[in-house]
Amino acid sequence: MSVTVFVQGRNGVTRWQPSKRWFLLPIMIMVTGTAIYQYSADRFANQQAKVDKNQQLREQQKQQVIELKHATEVQLATLVTHVAKMQAKITRLEALGQQVAQNNLLDDQFDFNIEVGVGGYSELGTGIELSQLISDMDKLASRIDNNNLQLSLLETVSTNLHIDEERYISGRPIDKGWLSSPYGLRNDPFNGRRTMHKGIDFAGREGAAVTATAAGVVTWSGSMFGYGELVEIDHGNGLRTRYGHNKSLSVNVGDVVAKGEKIANMGSTGRSTGPHVHYEVLRDGQQIDPQKFVYRKAS
Repeated sequence: MSVTVFVQGRNGVTRWQPSKRWFLLPIMIMVTGTAIYQYSADRFANQQAKVDKNQQLREQQKQQVIELKHATEVQLATLVTHVAKMQAKITRLEALGQQVAQNNLLDDQFDFNIEVGVGGYSELGTGIELSQLISDMDKLASRIDNNNLQLSLLETVSTNLHIDEERYISGRPIDKGWLSSPYGLRNDPFNGRRTMHKGIDFAGREGAAVTATAAGVVTWSGSMFGYGELVEIDHGNGLRTRYGHNKSLSVNVGDVVAKGEKIANMGSTGRSTGPHVHYEVLRDGQQIDPQKFVYRKAS
């Protein structure tokens, strides 16, 4: 089918017959428009999907931040509780240190009540509560260091003050019993001859505790001729004590024993006629009369 179009011009009416391609133009325009619309719609849909995805991601990040903040607050609260407990313990420790210093008349040299001087530049910008917590922890650490130093020095001084008291020989080596043979000349219980007895015998119940009459270091723990099972303790300054005829021994050579500590059980080993402890005091290796040590008051 062909279409004839008459066009009015200056020179009269002109006959124009368009080609078939002109009829396809509207269709092409419509198809093109549809394609452009579809492309735009798809592009918009993709962009909207990206926006929705980003929005979802931001919501997830926001939730993570909220959870992190909550966890941080919980941890911070827990840390504050621990710091408070540490402060309470250190306060009790300081009170104990002050009491020990007073008991040893050293409170003018050791003062656990003074505030520890601290200082220095610090960059804290993480909030007032956290800054205060960090500051408290710094002060707490300084208090711990200071108390450790003072307690260490106090222990050394206190030990030196009491060491002479601990090494001071006094009292009997048994809790219950009686003096069965004094120091000096006596008739030997085995042959009846007049001999020198270089110690004091305390009789008692077999198995009863034998205790050290002063602090020192064990230099002998075992069997010795005549003494049976023997313990010997060195107290320094040339003084030693011996505890003989024991049934069993509770210490070993090299042990450090305190005044009044159990060192053996009473027995009748060695040259003995019955359960008792043979007690000697030696000065520079020579036996001396233990009586003045037995009956003198504790230092």
